Amino acid sequence: MPQQGPQPVERQLPTDEARLLLDLTRDLARREIAPSAAAEEEAGHFPRETMALIGRSGLLGLPYPEEFGGGGQPYEVYLQVLEELAAARLTVGLGVSVHTLACHAVAAFGSKQQRTDHLPAMLGGELLGAYCLSEPTSGSDAASLRTRAVRHGDSWTIDGTKAWITHGGVADFYTVLARSGGEGAHGISAFLVPGDAAGLSAGAPEHKMGMKGSPTAQLHFDGVEVADERRIGEEGQGFAIALAALDAGRLGIAACAIGVAQAALDAAADHMAQRRQFGRPIADFQGLRFMLADMATRVEAGRALYLTAARLRDAGREFSARAAMAKLFCTDTAMQVTTDAVQLLGGYGYTADFPVERYMREAKVLQIVEGTNQIQRMVIARHLVGPETRG
Repeated sequence: MPQQGPQPVERQLPTDEARLLLDLTRDLARREIAPSAAAEEEAGHFPRETMALIGRSGLLGLPYPEEFGGGGQPYEVYLQVLEELAAARLTVGLGVSVHTLACHAVAAFGSKQQRTDHLPAMLGGELLGAYCLSEPTSGSDAASLRTRAVRHGDSWTIDGTKAWITHGGVADFYTVLARSGGEGAHGISAFLVPGDAAGLSAGAPEHKMGMKGSPTAQLHFDGVEVADERRIGEEGQGFAIALAALDAGRLGIAACAIGVAQAALDAAADHMAQRRQFGRPIADFQGLRFMLADMATRVEAGRALYLTAARLRDAGREFSARAAMAKLFCTDTAMQVTTDAVQLLGGYGYTADFPVERYMREAKVLQIVEGTNQIQRMVIARHLVGPETRG
């Protein structure tokens, strides 16, 4: 007879070191993250101390080279760590994903000197990062961004506003995409901007339906001066840098979504085993059992899809379409599974005494961030039949 209650996810991991990392992550999530997650989310508390602990534990720079302070782990391992963190608290899992995204430009496109100067502190937990692409008038159409960078000798002056910035106002550094040339994608460059730069300020955090512990804010650049040595890559290469980062970042969102879905599935299964109606556990009723079976199948399918994309990335193969598929399917799965979990808990599911209502509110944003799911469908279709024709 199967053991009752939620069990750890059975994972296929490439090394014994990876297995130890997952054990460390589960222990940290169980002891340091999950117990206070509901209360801290309700209070809108950003877990900066937890992020520092994750850094000290070696989990904040897993997919980056060891020579610069990273973990030297393949993406398939990093994403499963991310999934475990998100299952304990999405603010933490998404926070690690966003920080990893913010480090990507320096790690993948920075000079050797830039990587030597900046990556050790970025990957070691001393600093927390944020990624600045979206603007009030350019979200899905990122190539139309208006924030401008003007060169003056060996420095740049940045002016403009960025919007929907996770960690906005609390980050120590920002990877910023700004227009350094003409219109369109080829006029954009990338910069590494210190969080305490003169002229940089954050608006009040957005009031959101979920993830209240994760600050999301506008950033205002008012004559922010940045040395040219903090420009990442070539002038005009910024949009290509952004797209490369987003391909990887979408896998992070997919893993976080499966973490939330797994947490909701576990909560629903546990409730069904304990809740009794008509003299027996509600887990005995076929209609509810079938709902739970469908939820579990979606979660496993989503996990397999994001891991397939991750393994393609690790092998140096094209993975953009699979990343879009994973982001699309996994976030839609999170929304469906959390909604079903609320239904299975009945009235209890609608109360804050149980976590599934929080999971449902949090799942919604994952269908929106780092490219809405409508954008993911456009990306997938382009890989299948080419770009849209313009009449």
